[in-house]
Amino acid sequence: MESTTITRDLRQLEKPTDNIYEAISIISKRANQIGLNVKEELNAKLSEFATSSDNLEEIFENREQIEISRHYERQPKPTLVAINEFLDGKVYHRNPNAESGEAAE
Repeated sequence: MESTTITRDLRQLEKPTDNIYEAISIISKRANQIGLNVKEELNAKLSEFATSSDNLEEIFENREQIEISRHYERQPKPTLVAINEFLDGKVYHRNPNAESGEAAE
């Protein structure tokens, strides 16, 4: 998976939904979900290092905490993950307005 932004053909993004705006909305919502999950995971790991003392030497010298932070910084951005999941068909989505419109006809 790419770790940086690349140029994409909008027609590829549009294919699953036939609407570019709907596709971007789905990708955006999925990216928010991924970002929240990663943030919760990181906060849980970093909370293990929380201390009640105000010892600055301990804060700056904690190598494990620095390695955990670096690991998360190297991960691909949630938007890139969401785009790849969407293009690979791994994101479930539905349009309730379209479904109710089809049932009314």
